[in-house]
Amino acid sequence: MDAPTPPLYIDRPEDVAVAARALAGGAVVAVAFANLYAVVTRPDPATVRRVNLAKGRPVHQVGSITTAIGRIPGMYDWTRISPRLPVGRVRALMDALYGAGPFGFRGPAAERIPEHLVRVDQGLRTTQVIAPGLTCPSNAFFERALAESGSDHLYITSANRSRHLTGAAEEPAHWKAGPLAADFAHLDDLVVLSHRDEAAARAAYPGYLTTSVTLLSFHAPEGELEEPPVLTLDRHGSLHLDEVRRAAAPLGLQVRLAGTARQRLRVRGYAGALV
Repeated sequence: MDAPTPPLYIDRPEDVAVAARALAGGAVVAVAFANLYAVVTRPDPATVRRVNLAKGRPVHQVGSITTAIGRIPGMYDWTRISPRLPVGRVRALMDALYGAGPFGFRGPAAERIPEHLVRVDQGLRTTQVIAPGLTCPSNAFFERALAESGSDHLYITSANRSRHLTGAAEEPAHWKAGPLAADFAHLDDLVVLSHRDEAAARAAYPGYLTTSVTLLSFHAPEGELEEPPVLTLDRHGSLHLDEVRRAAAPLGLQVRLAGTARQRLRVRGYAGALV
């Protein structure tokens, strides 16, 4: 009988290197990500399509991207931001929210971001950058994976099966490695880069639910003449709307919920586990 494979941990550099090399070779990596897990791969179209199918999503569903924390501003085309939104204010809000923890921003996509990772909205190419925040050790994994794969961005998606596959009304992201691995057992190249202590990872983000990140759009401010300018919360996830507004208000920015974000994302429950 084969010996069990030892676990890989996000805080162990040699494990990070193993996972990064596997990703560059085409593997699917479930990585410790702030207070939960995310699925990360190379950003090429074939790999993104394969993950969509593995999750039970439509094969051509547009993906989000991630990168190391210092590279995030380079994922956007700042020349296409509305003149009603001073770039300095948006960048300061980005720094504040990523400095605090996991979050996502959607804005004008840099020209090099490929079409399968871009959504056209009001005639503008936009991309979503999902990141775990400044202090998460997964940033070291992202840096190593970028170097190994020769890219400046990676594909990222929530660590869950799609509701299109399961038939559930909602399939929240996983925050425990064991059930995550069971959900993706059909992937023979799945690599799990775990939190060493999942309870400690959750405790490190007391203001965040263990669910997919809250997502804020800045590519199309609402209202022609409204002041302060209005940004749109496209998804109400781990960070509460009130906290986003508290970060935005001193910078002269308003935040409003999109119609699709009126229901906050649920937290996944596990039998016998305390959330």
